[in-house]
Amino acid sequence: MKKLYYIIKPLIPRSLQIFLRRILIRLKLNKYKDVWPILESAGKKPQGFPGWKDNKKFAFVLTHDVELQGGHDKSLHLMRLEKNLGFKSSFNFVPERYNVSAKVRDELVLNGFEVGVHGLNHDGKLFSSKEVFSARAKKINEYLKQWNAVGFRAPAMHHNLEWQQQLNIKYDLSTFDTDPFEPQADGVGTIFPFFVKRNDLIKGYWEFPYTLVQDFTLLILMNESNEIWKRKLDWIVEKGGMALLNVHPDYINFENRRTLQEFPVKIYEDFLLYVSDKYKNDYWNPLPRELVEYLNDSSDKSKNNTI
Repeated sequence: MKKLYYIIKPLIPRSLQIFLRRILIRLKLNKYKDVWPILESAGKKPQGFPGWKDNKKFAFVLTHDVELQGGHDKSLHLMRLEKNLGFKSSFNFVPERYNVSAKVRDELVLNGFEVGVHGLNHDGKLFSSKEVFSARAKKINEYLKQWNAVGFRAPAMHHNLEWQQQLNIKYDLSTFDTDPFEPQADGVGTIFPFFVKRNDLIKGYWEFPYTLVQDFTLLILMNESNEIWKRKLDWIVEKGGMALLNVHPDYINFENRRTLQEFPVKIYEDFLLYVSDKYKNDYWNPLPRELVEYLNDSSDKSKNNTI
């Protein structure tokens, strides 16, 4: 069914796609109220976990998937907003869907932000077969090298952690703790990073699941406020976990208007201010690549926390 959906998706008007997904989510909400947005078992601290840098209570990791050219063109605007509020983040671009400007990538890195790779084409076919994935993995690795990137996230949160061992990455962002509304809804059931082993000859990579529901799901499909982010964040802080958020510049309206597929930027800004005001001295806001370095250095590769 998923393969069929991505075949016919280009033929379905965007407004109809959103309308149908909104109905589907409303039908599912009550069914999953015991496992979303909070899955209590996901808060269990893994054996051997070293804690966060400088004994902070939690890690606050900001990431952005850039879906289309419009989102790409808003990336520096979003970067400046975050920087002015004292935050930094990673931006993941799709190499072969739109023009990814070297100037934009360089500007992000010069300002202390990070660049990663978001699939290859964003057509829903990356994991359609192992052969397709292997062929595209070669191209993805070329972009990782060209962009000096060490991180990856697959479009639509599709994932196969075994196949992804073909990628030359230090971390992956393609999973989540719990999210029954995703196309591939098999959550990893933890709000902590974990290490994906390869073998004795090939190094593994870190998996960083998102633990705060994506902006498109919460603010566009559910038409909610940021209160669920705040409530989930408070729970993550209580558990000492990793609050990892994925916000798409494509869906942000910097004129503070709400449209069919855009939310006012003030919603995101208000959430960042909530974090900085309520938890001023409690959070560590690393780039994903900085989180990798810390975990590798401080936890003996967290060998007890692997899959």
